[in-house]
Amino acid sequence: MKWIIQALLFAIFILIACSSKQVSTSQVLTSDQDLELIVLGIAQDAGYPQANCKKDCCTTLWTDKSQRKMVSSLGIRDAKTNKAWLFDATPDFKDQLQLLTRTSGTQYDLEGIFLTHAHMGHYTGLMHLGREAMGADAVDVFTMPRMKDYLETNGPWSQLVSLGNIDLKDLGATREISLAEGRLRVRPFLVPHRDEFSETVGYRIETAHKTLLFIPDIDKWSKWDTDIAQLIAEVDLAFLDGTFYRNGEIWGRDMSQIPHPFIEESLSLLQTLSPEDKAKVHFIHLNHTNPLLNTESPEYLEFGSTGFELAVEGSIFSL
Repeated sequence: MKWIIQALLFAIFILIACSSKQVSTSQVLTSDQDLELIVLGIAQDAGYPQANCKKDCCTTLWTDKSQRKMVSSLGIRDAKTNKAWLFDATPDFKDQLQLLTRTSGTQYDLEGIFLTHAHMGHYTGLMHLGREAMGADAVDVFTMPRMKDYLETNGPWSQLVSLGNIDLKDLGATREISLAEGRLRVRPFLVPHRDEFSETVGYRIETAHKTLLFIPDIDKWSKWDTDIAQLIAEVDLAFLDGTFYRNGEIWGRDMSQIPHPFIEESLSLLQTLSPEDKAKVHFIHLNHTNPLLNTESPEYLEFGSTGFELAVEGSIFSL
């Protein structure tokens, strides 16, 4: 009888141990839920409204500030380590940093910044890290080789380097960066664009549960040797260049000199995607002339039936 009781107790012990192990494993598998993405801005480099714009698209925004939009940027924060990362340093840096790092009950430290290229809306926010503002201490700034050289050899950015406000990390050497104790991986990829001062990249961002694309600036899809539809199928979220809705949107300028893919073109190119894949696409980096910024425009109402999405400032996605 004694040995039967001992056997039963041993069996119960094994069951409890296995149960505890399963709980522990589950906690590890779901730990990435500490990571979240926040959309910090959706507008083109010059913001919405744009300086000196006297057209209907911006007129009311000079008095009604509630409809203004910040410049295109994403942020990721990790509740486990209380660290945060920016994707592009825009002219709206100070407000976006506040939105990223100050939440109810939690304060995050800016750990690093990933830059896409050297156009004004994507790197000039670095100025806030300098001695005239934050006086930051060695914030990691991830760049491609030409972008790194540009910052090192041109003032005032070179002063950020010499004073140690930023620590430039060359993405060309490592290609993939592991963050958040290995739970977050970031990989750049080159895209065609006006590369006067630097390369232009998009980013593929991966966790154990989600993969997303960030391509705020690119020339026509046809100029890229990558199938964007295939990339969308491989990820969970895709924040894509939606600068202009259609040709002729900018008055008195040759839009072939700024050859972003028009949203109309993207909708046509991606029309055969499944409803699930269409819902992954969030258009971002909207110019102040883009009628999709006006929720009362015919284009906005029509867009609502396409199955695609617009990036929404302040929206949060669990990673």
